[in-house]
Amino acid sequence: MPALGSGKRKILIGLAVAGVVAVAFGMYWFQPWKLWTDRTLREALPSATAAPSPTAGGRTAPPAPAGPQTVASGAFVSHEHDTTGSVKLLRLADGSYTLRLEGLETSDGPDLYVWLADAPVKEGRDGWHVFDDGEHLSLGRLKANRGDQNYPLPAGTDPARYTSVSIWCDRFNVSFGAAALGRA
Repeated sequence: MPALGSGKRKILIGLAVAGVVAVAFGMYWFQPWKLWTDRTLREALPSATAAPSPTAGGRTAPPAPAGPQTVASGAFVSHEHDTTGSVKLLRLADGSYTLRLEGLETSDGPDLYVWLADAPVKEGRDGWHVFDDGEHLSLGRLKANRGDQNYPLPAGTDPARYTSVSIWCDRFNVSFGAAALGRA
């Protein structure tokens, strides 16, 4: 069997190195193992107690009910990946707001976030890319791809400005699933 010339050997070594680099980059970028992994979280319903407010005569009025009040809610529709569950926008007794995901089931993925947006929720492929077109607010990384989770809204956020929630993949600029927020 004839020996490879040094030029051909260098080309084969270069191709092998390039192949290894390409596979490593692909593994990092796409993280295909996340198609088979799940992270589950079961956070309790948030609560906050309201401080008693003073009334005339120096007495204090009883605090508002301590349980969270649902301001808006909706159900997820699938976009890039099958996504089910529901979402609630809750007003706590102290006046703060929290977004709650309940019964969420979606694919685990790289770079997933929970976004509030002013975009309409569209079915199918038409809804994949609309959430970064207008105003949106990231509430942080998705804590788990299954279960019940709470995401506090930053102080001063006007929840009436947002009409939808998206599980947003920042790496590929695509919605895994979204829910329209119907006002209660």
